[in-house]
Amino acid sequence: MRYDLEVRWAKLIATLFGVGKLRPAPGTWGSAVAVGLGWGLLTWGGPLLLFAGCAVVFITGLWAAGLHGHSTGRDDAPEVVIDEVVGQWLTMLPLPFLAGGMGWEGLVLAFALFRLFDITKPWPIRALDRRLKGGVGAMVDDAFAGTVAGLLVLALGLTLGLPSL
Repeated sequence: MRYDLEVRWAKLIATLFGVGKLRPAPGTWGSAVAVGLGWGLLTWGGPLLLFAGCAVVFITGLWAAGLHGHSTGRDDAPEVVIDEVVGQWLTMLPLPFLAGGMGWEGLVLAFALFRLFDITKPWPIRALDRRLKGGVGAMVDDAFAGTVAGLLVLALGLTLGLPSL
């Protein structure tokens, strides 16, 4: 009984309360919801709150994605989108430090770059995706993709300036 309840909670969290069931492209839906939630955290508490949120969601996601994978027999199933939340939020972390970064241009840039890195999985993201399994694999490759995309957001924002995009 207790295990069934744990599995239900893990499924809810791993699928971001059902967002991962949306089709097509559940990862894109998860990222879109993450942008809205991340914008709220940044607006309300700044980058420190968003970073704390990343840590909490990452740790919770390790458990939820791992248990979901164990219970279904599928590692990093398409409906698991909690990893997209962490990756998207890491991509958004530089936005408050850039002029105009919190405008729609910065949010669209962060969304597009994270989806690009998450979908194409260039090296070394692909290597992490192939090597790591379970909840760790689901979470780490997206966290790394978000970190790389966030560094690119920062570089583009500093060199080009977001308001001119």
